[in-house]
Amino acid sequence: MTAPRPLALAIGGLVALAAAMGIGRFVYTPILPVMTEALGMTQATAGFIASANFLGYLAGAFLAATRLLRGSRRAWFLGGLAASGVTTGAMAFVDSEWAFLVLRFVGGVASAFVLVFSSALIIDRLHAAGRSGLTALYFAGVGIGIALSALLVASLAALGFGWRAHWLASGIVSVVALAVVVVLVPDRAEAKASPTPESARAKRGLAALVTAYGLFGFGYVITATFLVAIVRESDAIRPLEPLVWLVVGLAAIPSVAFWTGVAKRIDIARAFAVACLLEAAGVTASVLWIATPGVLLAAALLGGTFVGITALGLVGARQLSRGDPRHTLAMMTTAFGLGQTVGPAFAGILSDATGSFVAPSLVAAGALLVSALLVGTGRTRASLTWHHADRR
Repeated sequence: MTAPRPLALAIGGLVALAAAMGIGRFVYTPILPVMTEALGMTQATAGFIASANFLGYLAGAFLAATRLLRGSRRAWFLGGLAASGVTTGAMAFVDSEWAFLVLRFVGGVASAFVLVFSSALIIDRLHAAGRSGLTALYFAGVGIGIALSALLVASLAALGFGWRAHWLASGIVSVVALAVVVVLVPDRAEAKASPTPESARAKRGLAALVTAYGLFGFGYVITATFLVAIVRESDAIRPLEPLVWLVVGLAAIPSVAFWTGVAKRIDIARAFAVACLLEAAGVTASVLWIATPGVLLAAALLGGTFVGITALGLVGARQLSRGDPRHTLAMMTTAFGLGQTVGPAFAGILSDATGSFVAPSLVAAGALLVSALLVGTGRTRASLTWHHADRR
């Protein structure tokens, strides 16, 4: 079979990430306030349900790093995409908290499979075709999926549909996306990567990056999970509820291209650090500036950084890896998943105890600051000798 056109391949990856990440993982955020009110859930329960998804993500990333999952990378990521759509839609048909926990856990495993296996496959194919610049288009799928989920939930809410219809419609959209991806990302024999020696500098850089990536996972996820709920809790900004998640998604769409451009000018390590600092500012604004400008700034900074940081981390790890990048990408995703798993449960418990999300959000901002320091300064940055996002 002839190699797929790079543009079609990147668009196929975009659709996959839009479905499994932008919708499958993040549609919970705009649906959460309606579910919480309808079912009488506490913030701690809402946080545990979110953490179940991230725990599944962690488990999926760990599995992807092992040799237990043999066979085609394409088969695993398409299987993950199908499971993501089914578990998302199935949320409409259950009532118990345990059922929510199980479905979100399985959905998290599925989304990790999609990210790890599609990234390893698509980034490798684009690199082999000399079109690594299309990686930005691939990662834009997360922002497009978030924006689509915001529009979908807001439209259904305006028509009077409840939270069950929101989940069902999201699942249907994801399953339709699967059919598109099957066509745009065709099967073909995968060339085995030749192992190359791993330098001490690369090992140090990768260890620092993995640690920073885990802190970033914790730092972004509290705002990403509870931002709409924070808006709903304030009478002054509650009218912004249908808009705020859309702003996150729209800001995320061009963020990978923007941060890739920044990385080409100042190197990936510094770009990663600057993006973490800006995100920390947005996380802080989300709880300390409860006004229209503050919450819109928080949404724009969240969307404009977190997908870009995700992409910079994975592309950087891909460059530091030797041979098949699947293990390295899975290791990064595992660290990221661990941070994400802790964040929502931590925030929900602390919010119920203190009556607000101020304390957990400030802790999250602190984690982002440490992440920036780990990657962007001193010996750590010297070991991350990346000067162009497309260089290898």
